[in-house]
Parts: sequence; structure tokens; C-alpha cells
Amino acid sequence: MAEVITLPGLIDLHVHLRDPGQTHKEDFYTGSSAALAGGFTTIVDMPNNQRLITNSELLVEKISSAKSKTVCDIGFNFGTLGDNLDQFEAIYDKVVGLKVYLNITTGGFIVDKPKLAEIYKAWESDKPIFLHAEEDVSDLVTSTLREIERKTHICHVSSEDELKFVMKAKEAGLPVTCGVTPHHLFLSDKDTERLGPYANVKPYLKPESDQKFLWDHLDAIDIIESDHAPHTRQEKESNEPPFGLPGLETTLPLILTAEAEGRISRQQLLEKLHFTPAKIINLETNPETKIEVSMEEYEIKNEDLKTKCGWSPYAGKKVIGKIERVNLRGQLVYEHGKILTQPGSGKTIS
Repeated sequence: MAEVITLPGLIDLHVHLRDPGQTHKEDFYTGSSAALAGGFTTIVDMPNNQRLITNSELLVEKISSAKSKTVCDIGFNFGTLGDNLDQFEAIYDKVVGLKVYLNITTGGFIVDKPKLAEIYKAWESDKPIFLHAEEDVSDLVTSTLREIERKTHICHVSSEDELKFVMKAKEAGLPVTCGVTPHHLFLSDKDTERLGPYANVKPYLKPESDQKFLWDHLDAIDIIESDHAPHTRQEKESNEPPFGLPGLETTLPLILTAEAEGRISRQQLLEKLHFTPAKIINLETNPETKIEVSMEEYEIKNEDLKTKCGWSPYAGKKVIGKIERVNLRGQLVYEHGKILTQPGSGKTIS
């Protein structure tokens, strides 16, 4: 009989549930179901929907839709291209933070770089600015932060250069945190030949030397974020495969497997998947929100996934850590692969 461990509900600050606009890939119900199946009881959804969430009306519509569908707790980031600064005042109390894209990614939304300082000046909130900022824009981010200090989270660091930039920013006393994705910890550019278009992601999968630097400097990384970004098989196998991989259901077992191999400690796991994400968004957690995980070995199979896209880059991989039960604020909402709660039972956070 495998050991069963109890952990606090996990918190993922970076998911793309595709709802509204592209619900053939994922929707609030299937995405939040995948979250529970992966042990995540709180998730934060990004604004690069088919129509970028850049005005309060679209945001309110999105939140309203989520309230009727989600089975875990969910928060939202607002989007900006620097042309909607007058909208900020109306949405501060509705969101977890602001997302700014400084590099091309899904949806093609990218900020004209000179506007970054304007955005920082206009964002008069203690809620964080989440940046998609790869290494080519690190100098811009540093100079902006030195001029206008705002709580900033650098999403999905993927290379030695990107993490070194964050480490230097922290040493300089700038208010910066950063996250890493499982795919940048467990996949490298060597996997692109095996996975083909299914490995297409932003930031790109990096060489093993970059991957090793991330593992060797885990203490400099604040959180692990799935960057769950599902696309259909048909889309991935098209002539222009979109960026993104699903990750909500595989993050914890990958990390628990790494723990069994001595690559990460239990305390690091808890800090990066629960305590620090909560601190970054100032989330008050509930002690009755917890998960039970069987420390058995099993194989990741596409047919077992809750995500609507129905595939994982880790299919066929043997891992440790199967989610047995999830309690959300004391209510049993997931057990042995089944969702036990109704759509809309999750609450929205801000």
C-alpha cells in the first residue's frame, strides 16, 4: 500500500483556460477540473483570450462566465497594450494583477516597449504586474523598475540569462519575483525532435545547460507555475502549430518524482506551489483546503486527463504522486478521478 501524504491546496498563478473565445481547446469547467485533478485549488487565468481582456466590460463578462463553470477557485489578470490606462481604476478590485507581454506569444499581443514606463506609472496598485519578459528585454525591465518601483513577477524564466537577470534585480533590491514552468525543468531542446510540434512553446525549450542552471539555482526561483496552455491535436499538427503545452495535471507528480530523486525538497515544493504564490497575490488561504496524494508510481496517460485538449507531452512517463482527494474549504470536491462538485462551486478571488 503506497504512502498517502496530505498537502495544502496548490496555487498556480499562470494558466490559460481559453474561455471565452476558444472553448474548443479548454473551458472554465474542463480547465478547473484539470486543476483539481492536479491538486490545484486556486488558479490565475491570463488575459490573452481571442479578444484580449483589456476593458472592464470584457473582464466582467469573463468573470461572470467563470462563476457559473469553475470547480476550483480562480482569479484573473487584466491585459494591456498600453492603450487602455484609463481602464485601470475600474478593475483594481476585480483582478489579481496586470499582465504585460513584451515578447510575441499566443494571440500576438505585444506591448510597444516604450510604453512600459507609461504602464508602470499608471498602475497605481499594490497588486503585481506579471511580465512575459524574455532575456532580450531584461535591460528595459530593469531600467523601468529602477524608475518606477512596482511589484513585478517575471513569468516562466527558462534560461541562465533570464534567471541571472532576476537574481541581479533582487540583489539590487528591486521588487521582483519569478516563476519557472515544469516544461523548462523537465524538457529541453533535445525533446523537440521526439515531440515535434507538440514541443512548440514560448519561451522555447532551452539547452540542457540552461535547464541545469535552473535546477542548480532553485532557491532563486520563487514559484512553479504550469503555464497550462492547451491546444487541440489538429492545431498542434497544423502548418503553424501554436505555442503552448497543457500542464495542470502533471506539475505535481513531476515535482514529487524530482523530490524522490533528491532534486528538490518537500519544503521547496511547498514554498513554490503554495506559500509563495499565496504571498505574491496576497491570498488568504484556508486550512481546510488540502489535497491527499498517493505516493505510488504510475504512468501518465492521455486518456486519463481532464483537460479538453486530451494530450500531454509527458504521456508514457512514469511518475510518483497520484491525487486521491481534494478538499476545498472542507468540502470533498474530487476523489479517485471524479469531480464531486457542481460547475460554479469554485469562488473568484481578487
